[in-house]
Amino acid sequence: MNKKNKTDSRGFVYSTDPNFSFEPVQDNTETLPASKQNLRIWLDTKHRAGKAVTLVKGFIGKEKDLEELGKKLKSFCGTGGSAKDGEIIIQGDQREKVMQWLLKNGYSNSKQSG
Repeated sequence: MNKKNKTDSRGFVYSTDPNFSFEPVQDNTETLPASKQNLRIWLDTKHRAGKAVTLVKGFIGKEKDLEELGKKLKSFCGTGGSAKDGEIIIQGDQREKVMQWLLKNGYSNSKQSG
C-alpha cells in the first residue's frame, strides 16, 4: 500500500506554509583515503532475532563510496548485507575475513572489537 504523505530524509510530511519547499541535502563530505580511515569491526546480535552480523563502523565519506566498499566486502565474504547510515552490515560472523580484506586494501588503522 502506498502512503499518500511520504516523509523526506529529514522527517517532513506536510507544511502549511505556501512558500515552503524542500531543499536538497548537499553531500559535501569528501571520502578520506583508505590509509586515513579509522574503521572498527563489531559482531552484533541485538535486534536481529539472535542472528549475528558483522558491523563496520567509522567510515568517513560519501554514501556512494560507503556502498561501494560494502559491495566489495559482501562479495569477498560471499554473503549479503547492506551499507547505510555510515556503517556496513555483513551477514554472519565475518570479522576475520573483513579484517583480512581491509588490511590487504590499505585500511591499516582497522581495529576489531566486540
